[in-house]
Amino acid sequence: MEFGVKSGSPEKQRGACVVVGVFEHRRLSLAAQMLDQAADGFLADIVRRGDMDGKPSTHLLLHRVPGVPAERVLLVGLGKEREFREKAYRDCIAHATRVLSGLGVTDAHVYLSELPVRKRDLAWNIEQAVIVAEDTLYRFERLKSKPEEAPRGPRKITLAVARRGELALGDAAMRRGAAIAAGMKLARDLGNLPGNVCTPTYLADQARAMAESNGLGVEILERADIERLGMGAFLSVAKGSDEPPRFIVLRHSGGAAGDKPVVLVGKGITFDSGGISLKPAADMDEMKYDMCGAASVLGAMQVVARLALPLNVVALIPTCENLPSGRANKPGDIVTSLSGQTIEVLNTDAEGRLILCDALTYAERLEPACVVDVATLTGACVIALGHVTSGLLANDDGLARELLHAGDAAWDRCWQLPLWDDYQEQLKSNFADMGNIGGRPAGTITAACFLSRFAGKYRWAHLDIAGTAWKSGKDKGATGRPVPLLAHFLAKRAQRA
Repeated sequence: MEFGVKSGSPEKQRGACVVVGVFEHRRLSLAAQMLDQAADGFLADIVRRGDMDGKPSTHLLLHRVPGVPAERVLLVGLGKEREFREKAYRDCIAHATRVLSGLGVTDAHVYLSELPVRKRDLAWNIEQAVIVAEDTLYRFERLKSKPEEAPRGPRKITLAVARRGELALGDAAMRRGAAIAAGMKLARDLGNLPGNVCTPTYLADQARAMAESNGLGVEILERADIERLGMGAFLSVAKGSDEPPRFIVLRHSGGAAGDKPVVLVGKGITFDSGGISLKPAADMDEMKYDMCGAASVLGAMQVVARLALPLNVVALIPTCENLPSGRANKPGDIVTSLSGQTIEVLNTDAEGRLILCDALTYAERLEPACVVDVATLTGACVIALGHVTSGLLANDDGLARELLHAGDAAWDRCWQLPLWDDYQEQLKSNFADMGNIGGRPAGTITAACFLSRFAGKYRWAHLDIAGTAWKSGKDKGATGRPVPLLAHFLAKRAQRA
């Protein structure tokens, strides 16, 4: 879909459709009032009669409104005005997009972007409108023999700004939103592919193709390279599968040559059966999403490249399968990580931290400004935070605040959990330097405590996206989170640089 930004009164817009809002209690939005004035009270009469009550997720389509040159006027319910905040705004954009997609119109002028949202500005409105519209229209049907008919339109959505002086700001926000939406689509497409298609080799090939098309440096390490490095923890997970592992390195060199890079690390388990500690059969198909950390890092790198951020960014993605076989890790096995620390594998289903720990040790050689790892790491995070917010743990409170603020700005929120030394006690092992699990209590925290033992030489943060990376049920599919959070985090760093 194509997006544009334009100033101008709604009653002067020609084209297929003009979209305005109506609050509950018959309260027309400002743009709707301007249309109503041009139509000599036509809209007010309709609302007064009760044909449109303004409740959320409602709409009324009007044809050939008198005094209005546009062919159609779409009234969208906004809910109660005093409760019109971020979620209500995103919901009304999504609803308008769904309605427009069913009309078959070629274009639409959307005046919802002018609505005041508490504590937000025009740039936020524009960016979110683009992201939400693209998210609403997303379909993944590439593996169906007979894909369903795609939505018919519109081909272009023009988002309104009140004044000509806001056009540059609106255009920048639109381009940022389009880049983030494209990064989310990449992450969703990769996440939605089944494990028999999106293998570690396939993921590496897609990373290479994405890097080449976006001007990124790329290096793909194969099993022999990983062995030479000494990544024993990573390889211990990979050895249970016939699919060979890959270690993906991507580089965006937008900053000065001597600037330390921001390093993103993404967990890339393309299918997680749990290994010998086999998962229950129910919903195991969703374990194809265990590479969503890797997918979101790839999506974020695409955003960085398309926005040409003046920042050095490196992505590290360890990717393999976790399957049971005669070669697989067994509970009680002890493996040696790249750092030299030994790990007792008490549960083979706690494999994500085993591949991430070697990637975090590898990150040291990059002399990073900071490192952020992204992983669908623990079911405990879903229990703690549900599917609304990602978990955040960090060894540096300043870095944690950056990510919290970025998540709020992107409306891709995270919540900080404690990383206190008290929890490290749960990882003690009688036979190795540490166990790979710490028991049921505080599972998300002890998983991060484990990772922190390999990230002690730089500023580091961990995002647990187990509850936010995909949806189950009728809306089943990858979400593309936390690409927006990462994009805002990196853009803010680039702005400061």
